[in-house]
Amino acid sequence: MRAKRASKPHRVAAVDLGATSGRVMAAGVGPGHLSLKEVHRFPNGGVPVGGSLFWDVLGIHREVLSGIAEVARTGELHGIGIDSWAVDYGLLDRDGELLGNPHSHRDPRTRDVPELVAKTIEVQEQYAVNGLQQLSFNTVFQLVAARGTAALESAHTLLLLPDLLAYWLTGEVGAERTNASTTGLLDVTTGEWSSDLARRLELPWSILPPLRDAGSVVGPLRPEVAADLGLAPDVPVVAVGSHDTASAVVAVPAEAGSSFGYISSGTWSLVGLELDAPVLTEDARRADFTNEGGVDGTVRFLKNVMGLWVLSECLRAWRDRGTPATDLASLLAGASTAAPLRTVVDINHPSLLGPGSATDPMPERVVGLARAAGEPLPQTPGEITRCVLDSLALAYRRHLRTAARLAGRDLEVVHVVGGGSHNHLLCQLTADALGVPVLAGPGEAAALGNALVQARALGADLPDLAAMRALVRETHDVRRHDPRPGLDWDAADRRVGPEPAG
Repeated sequence: MRAKRASKPHRVAAVDLGATSGRVMAAGVGPGHLSLKEVHRFPNGGVPVGGSLFWDVLGIHREVLSGIAEVARTGELHGIGIDSWAVDYGLLDRDGELLGNPHSHRDPRTRDVPELVAKTIEVQEQYAVNGLQQLSFNTVFQLVAARGTAALESAHTLLLLPDLLAYWLTGEVGAERTNASTTGLLDVTTGEWSSDLARRLELPWSILPPLRDAGSVVGPLRPEVAADLGLAPDVPVVAVGSHDTASAVVAVPAEAGSSFGYISSGTWSLVGLELDAPVLTEDARRADFTNEGGVDGTVRFLKNVMGLWVLSECLRAWRDRGTPATDLASLLAGASTAAPLRTVVDINHPSLLGPGSATDPMPERVVGLARAAGEPLPQTPGEITRCVLDSLALAYRRHLRTAARLAGRDLEVVHVVGGGSHNHLLCQLTADALGVPVLAGPGEAAALGNALVQARALGADLPDLAAMRALVRETHDVRRHDPRPGLDWDAADRRVGPEPAG
């Protein structure tokens, strides 16, 4: 269903939630016009309780309401859309009440669950249905870890986090397909829930809500919510690409027909290609590539890479210690003069997944990986930062080349969007490593994609992804990084270890 409005520019609230911060943007979309203004930003992060890690989802909801109210105070509001990170969920009881705080995907409870699941359903069979990379935090593994708990046994409905927040705004339950595709319980070929997988894993498949497409209208605001926000009750909440990467890929400013790769660079880096159909070959499975749903029926064929999480955790550790000259600008300046490719590590190593602590800080983890691999040990914050950035560029190189080979595609250009597009050193290293141009920007791609899908649902003349991307190119600059010769990236890649089979 698509809402109808006059052809005047649309002003929407784009709620874009990341694992370390959230923001609410006022977006304007019209002919030749695409603007964003951040009106509210707040910190986010897992909350440790009793040895587990949770999200303060009620606190997130409060901040979302504050941001929407601020957008409403500064002008007319035509719609609201929410995107966030994937896989995490809340459980509702039969009265529609939340059954406890949602676990964070970084909680250790799922560490050994994929091996347990494989004893019931072999990984080849899982991949043939869901097409997903074996990541221990996928929703299906979280649910298996929760079997036998009072919360799961009492659950009536499961809602992924963007859908949970939309439910609190509208009272409507559902699961938007781009995010549902990350759960491990969606059949990537049919686009429907796989009740067979759930049944065989002894999961209550009836808790899975009805599916909806990006661009559909979830519903109007609850009357009491509208009143509290000072809005008319007919303001709709629109289901955007609720997985933030799905929204970010919408705003990749690629030319129609170009053979492009993308890196949605933030806490995580999502590295891959946009395809028309999933790649479910045994080679793709053995290479551990994932097939996630995109807007307008596309497939995001990609690899999850640890991303700038590692650097942000290093920054946090240095800040807590009071280490001098460890703001981001100083660290990047130090990294730019450090010896290139001196130390490289497997940036996707499981030891880098969890938050650092006073007794196990992230910088020491990076140094520990270098020691275990026989690499020269980085000594200074600048050298550790260079190690992280070189290692990320190597991971991007490896996985984009593998994706292109598995999909039978050429790779002519790579678009870096998201917060990491502002890290010019990393973007340049990525161009050097891949040997193709890297176009960096826009930085707020997820919020832009969120706004574009909303505007189309509200009647804007944006019939397809090509039209949306053309508007991004028309209204936003990108920074081009051409590859530089001189470094032996092949040798550095071999030092990290063998490529995944496939």
